[in-house]
Amino acid sequence: MHLIILDRDGVINEDSDSYIKSVDEWVPIPGSIEAIGILYKAGFTIVVATNQSGIGRQLFSLDDLNAMHDKLNMLVKNAGGKIANIYYCPHHPDDGCACRKPKAGLIDIMEKELGISAQGAFFIGDSLRDLEAGLAKGCTPVLVETGKGKKTLAAIDANKKSTLPGLVIYGNLAEAAGALVKSL
Repeated sequence: MHLIILDRDGVINEDSDSYIKSVDEWVPIPGSIEAIGILYKAGFTIVVATNQSGIGRQLFSLDDLNAMHDKLNMLVKNAGGKIANIYYCPHHPDDGCACRKPKAGLIDIMEKELGISAQGAFFIGDSLRDLEAGLAKGCTPVLVETGKGKKTLAAIDANKKSTLPGLVIYGNLAEAAGALVKSL
């Protein structure tokens, strides 16, 4: 079984510095939904691990988040794919929880619930904290240039001391999916 862990905002859907607070604001990045379908059809198990501090900041409710994830799951199903589960950290950054990326708590929960190891999985994200969470669990870090990806890449390039062993970079999730499927 091949495992892919996806960040949500900036990888699957458009991101906003003002947070994605409603199902209407949740807009897929072109090609991302189809990419998840392609990955699923190729035999990948797909999970999402996302920080959603907007809940802890009281910018939106758990019902709002569930509506966004229902939309995501419906679109992916219509594209012939399936997300095994969506794991999210609802905490405010100051809460000191173990699940907020760059900590690996969401991945720990996923491993326990699904009975699979993240070791060797691909972790696709647009921020350094995504990649660091994946690396902490032995994942291959994959950076997409959508969302905060270009800014993250510039920060990595500026800090030559940054070590992200095995880092792979793609323009977007669709490009990453095409390359990963070809590598099977």
